[in-house]
Amino acid sequence: MSDIDTLAKKLAPHYSHFDVTNRLLFTGHSHQAWPDVAREGQTEYFDVCAREVDNKWDVAFEKTEILRNYLRDFYDDPQGLYCREESTHVLFVSWMSSLDLKNKPKIISTDGEFHSLFRQLHRLEEEGLEFVRVPVQPDNSFAERIINEMDDCTSAVMLSRVYFETCLINNHLTEIAAAAREKGIPVMIDDYHGTNVVPLSIKEEGLDDCFILIGGYKYLQWGEANCFLRFPKYCDYRPAITGWFAAFNSLDKPRTNDPVEYDDGNQRFASGTYDPSSQFRAAKVVEFFQEQGLTPEVLRSQYKAQVGMLRERFLAKNFSPSLIRLTHEEPLEKNGGFLSLTSPHARDIRARLMENGVFTDARGEILRFGPAPYITTSQIEQAMDELEKVVKEI
Repeated sequence: MSDIDTLAKKLAPHYSHFDVTNRLLFTGHSHQAWPDVAREGQTEYFDVCAREVDNKWDVAFEKTEILRNYLRDFYDDPQGLYCREESTHVLFVSWMSSLDLKNKPKIISTDGEFHSLFRQLHRLEEEGLEFVRVPVQPDNSFAERIINEMDDCTSAVMLSRVYFETCLINNHLTEIAAAAREKGIPVMIDDYHGTNVVPLSIKEEGLDDCFILIGGYKYLQWGEANCFLRFPKYCDYRPAITGWFAAFNSLDKPRTNDPVEYDDGNQRFASGTYDPSSQFRAAKVVEFFQEQGLTPEVLRSQYKAQVGMLRERFLAKNFSPSLIRLTHEEPLEKNGGFLSLTSPHARDIRARLMENGVFTDARGEILRFGPAPYITTSQIEQAMDELEKVVKEI
């Protein structure tokens, strides 16, 4: 039995509600199956609400702390603070509202960012923001080109650790962060495609003063409404878009005309009341991952092996490059957790694969096959066989 199957077949029985054994679920980069224990977390939340009523929040906050500790361990970041919110967009907007955009209207980013960041910055560009999109290719000059854009008008640098289209890893963050630090420019890293896939020691990489956006919808298997903004311990940012969950400690103080206060803890960028059921679900998943020994190293090894096999089987089909090809041919060490393919027929291929029971997704000309730890070698072979059938029909 291959190393892929050893882990996959051990895990698969624990995902019976999603029936991962009998389905070809290759949207792991977008939405992974939840282990059966996640259902127990949802039920636990209802029972806690029924029993504790408004006192449920004490238990809810304990669940959120479980998630924070998991992320601190993953990022080798015991001193980091982690603000929980419903979506990375809420966190991003709150953080953006901390910046001095009036006097420093320039944001440096890339042409490889996900829609949520691009859309918001592009809209603000219409209101006068200077939105600089540095091409991610060629990679050998990428850091230099980012750094050359930094000036006195720059409010922030915002970029991904793993690009959502190509799945290539951005290995220049340490160099970029060091240059930004010298100029007093904050760095925001979108790590939605890095968390739980590509290990990262914030301490060793010199990213202690960076901000990191994290989402639980994908590789963490936490599902919706489990997003976090990692920020440094001594951060004193004062977001203009702010909710009352950012200042519990001042709620009982008399209202005055003094500047708005912020708590010193994790929730500096928080909004308001939310549905904590997702944290109960996610806390069960964290417990499951720990019980199964799914360490960052184990997960990285599984994803590399699965993506490597996907790529190997794809190349063995000898597809015409005019129909479909690898988006890049970089070594697996430079690739995250999915296989990126390029085709002018990507969306049509995705739709036909779905009709044949193969879950993938497409963005423009990019078709993505995203495995998950429970995907077997047999399922990878079946998925590539189905792709071959579909491409032959085009």
